[in-house]
Amino acid sequence: MISNNSFFEPYCIVPGQPTLAVLHCKVSNSGVAMDKSASGWVNGFIGVVIFAGSLPATRVAVMDFDPTFLTCARASIAALLGLALLLALRQPRPAWRNVPALGVVALGVVVGFPLLTALALRHVSSAHSIVFLGLLPLCTAVFAVLRGGERPRPTFWLFSVLGSAFVAGYAALGGIEASLRGDVLMLAAIVVCGLGYAEGARLSRRLGGWQVISWALALSLPVMLPVALFTMPASFVHVGAPAWLGLAYVSLFSMLIGFVFWYRGLAQGGIAAVGQLQLLQPFLGLGLAALLLGETVNWAMLLVTLGAVACVAGARKFAT
Repeated sequence: MISNNSFFEPYCIVPGQPTLAVLHCKVSNSGVAMDKSASGWVNGFIGVVIFAGSLPATRVAVMDFDPTFLTCARASIAALLGLALLLALRQPRPAWRNVPALGVVALGVVVGFPLLTALALRHVSSAHSIVFLGLLPLCTAVFAVLRGGERPRPTFWLFSVLGSAFVAGYAALGGIEASLRGDVLMLAAIVVCGLGYAEGARLSRRLGGWQVISWALALSLPVMLPVALFTMPASFVHVGAPAWLGLAYVSLFSMLIGFVFWYRGLAQGGIAAVGQLQLLQPFLGLGLAALLLGETVNWAMLLVTLGAVACVAGARKFAT
């Protein structure tokens, strides 16, 4: 076996038929890479579908739960489930060098994003806040470069920025007048979430997708559980069934199961590239908000989201 210096691909040399053998090996390696990339997009899409229900579920839950309690309770429930999985499957503890990165994941997606969105949803509707999620792909791509070492092509950035521009334009024209505080909280949530996504995907290449989110949740448990108990309401009599269902969804699906698919997809298909699937999340979330909460979805929201969706194909094509 020899190596081609231009592409660093292994070439298999078979006596008598070197050319055919080399071609076969190159095709095989290309097929494996394509399969891995396709798998990354499939896993990423499943994760996005799951995450699309997060903000409507949070919106329902904060009607009866304090945002701080909701944030800490969902993280604590997911952490206990994640710990149970880690122990049941006898997963080795991560090396100490990975602990700081796990801390960044915990601060970004376990604490920061849930708390900031829960606070924001006290000032804006879930339909309005969902559109801000269109900024997540660009933010994630930036952190993919800063933390993941990825280098997308210039055309990729054009499509990524264009997709985010649809969202920013919507907020500037109609959203900020509704609640500046809510929009600022949502923008802060997007930044910390993008960092948590990129850092978690980078770790997933070494630890595995579900292991990363489980360890990050476990790392946050000593803080989140006491705060959840401290902020727990004195009585749950006033809490309705929709709020309980919202808490269950964000604890099980948004905080754990969704990340199993999402981090695996980012690690397989590339953080910046697969991250563009988040442009689909507003479209899915808007439909859920209208269907489950009876919120109004106007034409401006739909046009913004559809424009962002159109940028996914272009960004995917020119990601590498």
